[in-house]
Amino acid sequence: MSSVVRPWRTAFLTLRDETLASPSGPNILHLLNQLIFCQSDSLIAAARDLPPHEVASDLILLIELARNVSQSEGIQDVNQSFTRLAHLIHGISHCSSLEMNSTSWALMLESFGRIVQNFLGKAKAEGVLVGNVAVIKATKQCLESLRCLFGLHQAAASLSENEQLLNFILQVVGCLQGESIYSYYLSDKQTLFEGLWEVLIVAFGMIGEVYSRVGSCLPFAIWQSTIEVLRKVMDIWASRSLLEENIISRFYIELLHCLHLVLAEPRGYLEDHVAGFVAALRNFFRYGLVNKCHVVSQATNHNKEVGQTSQKTCFEASNRPQSGPYRPPHLRKKVVGNEQHKDECPMSPKQEFISSDSECSDNDGSVKDSCSHQFAKARLAAILCIQDLCRADPKLFTAQWTMVLPSSDVLQHRKYETTLMSCLLFDPHLKVRIAAGSTIMAMLDGPASISLQIAEFKGHTRCGSFTPLSSSLGHILMQLHSGTLYLIKHETNSRLLALSFKILMLLISSTPYSRMSTELLSVVISSVQSTVDEGFPFQSDRNSLLAAAINCLTAALSVSPSSASVKNMLLGEISTGSLEGRQRSGVLYTLIRYSEQLSSPSISLEAFQALKALAHNYPKVIALCWEQISSIVYGILSSFSDVPPRLWRGNVEHTFPPIKERIITSAIKVLDECLRAISGFKGTEDLSNDKYLDSPFTSDYVKTKAISSAPLNGLESPASTEYESKAYLLGSERWTEATDKHLPITIKHSSAMVRAASVTCFAGMTSSVFFSLPKDKQEFIICSSIDAALNDEVPSVRSAACRAVGVIACFPQIYHSPEVLEKFIRAAEHNALDSLVSVRITASWALANICDALGHYIDALHAGRDSRISSEVISLLVDSSLRLARDNDKVKANAVRALGNLSRFIKFTSQPLVHGDPMDGMYYNGAEGSNHYMKERSDSFPSASLGRFDWLEQMVQTFLSCVTTGNVKSSIKVVIGKGSGRSRFSGNKHGSNSSSSLVHQIRFGTRLLLFFSILLLLLRDSSNFKIRIQAAAALAVPETIRDYGKSYFDVVKSVEHVVENFKSDQISDPSNFKYWIALEKQLTSTMLHLLGLAARCDHRAIRDLLIKKASFLELWIKDLCSSLGNTSNSHDEVKHLVSVDQKKDVIFRTIQSLIEVYECASDHVLAQRFDRLANNVR
Repeated sequence: MSSVVRPWRTAFLTLRDETLASPSGPNILHLLNQLIFCQSDSLIAAARDLPPHEVASDLILLIELARNVSQSEGIQDVNQSFTRLAHLIHGISHCSSLEMNSTSWALMLESFGRIVQNFLGKAKAEGVLVGNVAVIKATKQCLESLRCLFGLHQAAASLSENEQLLNFILQVVGCLQGESIYSYYLSDKQTLFEGLWEVLIVAFGMIGEVYSRVGSCLPFAIWQSTIEVLRKVMDIWASRSLLEENIISRFYIELLHCLHLVLAEPRGYLEDHVAGFVAALRNFFRYGLVNKCHVVSQATNHNKEVGQTSQKTCFEASNRPQSGPYRPPHLRKKVVGNEQHKDECPMSPKQEFISSDSECSDNDGSVKDSCSHQFAKARLAAILCIQDLCRADPKLFTAQWTMVLPSSDVLQHRKYETTLMSCLLFDPHLKVRIAAGSTIMAMLDGPASISLQIAEFKGHTRCGSFTPLSSSLGHILMQLHSGTLYLIKHETNSRLLALSFKILMLLISSTPYSRMSTELLSVVISSVQSTVDEGFPFQSDRNSLLAAAINCLTAALSVSPSSASVKNMLLGEISTGSLEGRQRSGVLYTLIRYSEQLSSPSISLEAFQALKALAHNYPKVIALCWEQISSIVYGILSSFSDVPPRLWRGNVEHTFPPIKERIITSAIKVLDECLRAISGFKGTEDLSNDKYLDSPFTSDYVKTKAISSAPLNGLESPASTEYESKAYLLGSERWTEATDKHLPITIKHSSAMVRAASVTCFAGMTSSVFFSLPKDKQEFIICSSIDAALNDEVPSVRSAACRAVGVIACFPQIYHSPEVLEKFIRAAEHNALDSLVSVRITASWALANICDALGHYIDALHAGRDSRISSEVISLLVDSSLRLARDNDKVKANAVRALGNLSRFIKFTSQPLVHGDPMDGMYYNGAEGSNHYMKERSDSFPSASLGRFDWLEQMVQTFLSCVTTGNVKSSIKVVIGKGSGRSRFSGNKHGSNSSSSLVHQIRFGTRLLLFFSILLLLLRDSSNFKIRIQAAAALAVPETIRDYGKSYFDVVKSVEHVVENFKSDQISDPSNFKYWIALEKQLTSTMLHLLGLAARCDHRAIRDLLIKKASFLELWIKDLCSSLGNTSNSHDEVKHLVSVDQKKDVIFRTIQSLIEVYECASDHVLAQRFDRLANNVR
């Protein structure tokens, strides 16, 4: 036994012997003082040489004795003994690797808990907590010992043990926190008080460690307790000046790091705490910078607007590369501090710079450098906490934007009004700036971008006036644009520059530019373009930064709606000759130049993406660039030889062919957009010629559906279409060039991507351009589309070909050629059997369009033409549509539309007679002319238009199954009659269906009641206004009382109830607001239609209902008449007057119908009231 170890074993053997008889508390304290505490230092030194299990066993003995003493009462000076015990265990635990298990750990935690509770409880009761250095030091040692011991046990520690430790630490923090911490520090006892800060540093460090280990598994209750404790501590600093002493900065860092770990994985809602945390955290943005000038750079001209690049900075950016050899931070500081700058900022004669991220980690500098580093760590931790709060609930955090983001003068650094953007622009530490930028990105990303759509900018508001949230957000977005563009223009650090481009991307995607300054978007584009032209100083990062910059241009050019300012800017570039090279600048010149640089494929690809966005949003501009676009595309096709894919695998440069393939595809897509712009493509053409048959109450509110594949023409007006008209006349010439020069090369390309893009070009044709082409070019387009649809092995190419077939099938002259239609039918049917859903979707879409074209073809036969479609083709279309109606939802929607188009011209034969038909119980006045019409139409149709009655049954069953399985919109379209003109709300191809609808054709069927019941249910209860609109339109399709059958009373009663209560209904979904007016107008049209038929119904229930609702109907019709002058959105006065006359005529016929009903009911008073109303209408 060594001389060092002997005293240890002697002392503890003696202690064990003396405590066998269970002595009293005072005697235990006496033994501890005599045997152990008097030689604590030597025992600590001996612990290193003892086996760990022996040390652990002896420490447990001490802990058990201490627990027994803490349970005894009336013992004096117990705190002194506990203080010595804490010192001993602290020393031993830090110099010896002890063996811990669950039992020993539980004993340790319980005993230390009693000891610390005894310390803090007694000291707080005596009012000497803060000034008692021994108690504070002992408390710190207890916490550090627990921290060390738990570190030995944490690998085997259970979740409950972590919870117990966390609860203990939270109790300690609860005893120490409060306003007294701040007030005592400002007193003369601050030297004694440093120990308390040390205790809190250890405590928050331990809390953070628990959350870093098991934070995601902790129960909500303990997480909430932690949040409340942290909130109380943070509230102290929300309205106080932050202290810049070294010990305090360490406390801030540990506190904020702990808060960051707790907020990183929130276990519950933070709604009650976000504002309080933000108020405290924003004070740390300027921590350590208020009394010193650490600013990186500052714009001196603060009155200039966004995008102006003439601002000068007081100093160059902190991370600008310096000439000369590397200097360590402590020497670098000294040199910089002694330098005299020519443009020295007057607010500080000496500036300190942080020129590299290494300065945040070097520890060989001065004390001043160390403090600066500590301050920066606190700012960094606070910004990360802000980021955590934002990520926890982005929508809730939007209310705090005004607290952490600038609303004015972003380029003017203000010490006492620091925001995240000023941290990004001016903070001297790189890590802080990066964290600030990342936090701004987190704020702009996700749900917050939706909330920003209410933002608007209307100039500067008066000081002190109320500012609505929309205006505040608008000012914030303007300042974010200013700061980000300034940073992109002047920043020289590649990491920050890349971060700036990411921020700008999110800003562009989140900003509602139509509600902002009219010049803002053009300033963004021109600023980024000038940065691209100036280039980047970092050769290693040049391509990535250039790609990011062009990507920002793509996003800006893709903003919808298009900007008139941007369009004028681009047209101005063309007028100055930038495309011809006379002026080597501008967005168009830059994009075209980089698209041709095939030596940098990624840059060329990004440039083509930007050109595609420009072509889509500014068709008038791209139409004037045809020569350059055509030349570039042909040059690329000539540069990249067509190598079969099987040879690519054997090529050493196997990474290049894919990027080449993508470049060719992007070039073809730009060509496609350019051709669509020149051709005037606006979407699939509507074959119907019944647009003037719409109800006058719905025709003046036609909501045109945006076609994503069509160029945007929203900026054009009748007074400014000269360029577009000229380009349109060149459409035939441009398409001829494309089919001669480009498409023959790409349509047979070995790459499927290239072939698909090439065939997609045909889907952007217009009928006028197509039929102006030479016959051989028309044949080339048709044959290429059909060949790709039938014979290509790649599904994406066949899908693109089906899209082209569906578009061309809608050209009016196509249905005059049954041979072409049959080829299209075969191509669509072939792909409708494909195993991939994506192919079946486009094939079913093409099939529905073909069915529409076929209906017009048969209408042409009815007019006297003698061409015929075989009955086998009709049967094929019906069977295929019925099969597709059982497919995927998107396929089903197209299939149901196809069925609606087929039902328009197929005359179902051999209909069985059904006894007890619903019509038998109804009596009608007036003659019915529909039977004669249907007979005449049937006799004149060819045999192809005759269909089996089982088809009708299957169509009906398909409609019912679609309604019950959720595909409601497409199902209703089968019922809506296209010829009736009441399905025109959508304003495009997909809103149109059959004139002889299923309602007409099954009017004697047993399922008529079920049809109307479903429609009424949807009209009353659907939460989707678009579905309600179509249901209301479908209810107005039947033209006679006989068509409604026994359902007429239920339909009138339900529609009247909906109309009467429409304005009092609550709109649950905000997306329905834009359809509110359309639904009101459709309900009006349907109600007038139903009331107009009332005079022909001799049913008592109808008369009773209309008499009961006479007062409402009278008031409703009066309001309708008074609103006639305010319903037109048209600028054409003549059309407006015609529309008003049509509406008056409909209302007059409705009133006359009601008068007849009231006269039949012998209610002459009501008849006279409505007669006066009719005179007023006339």
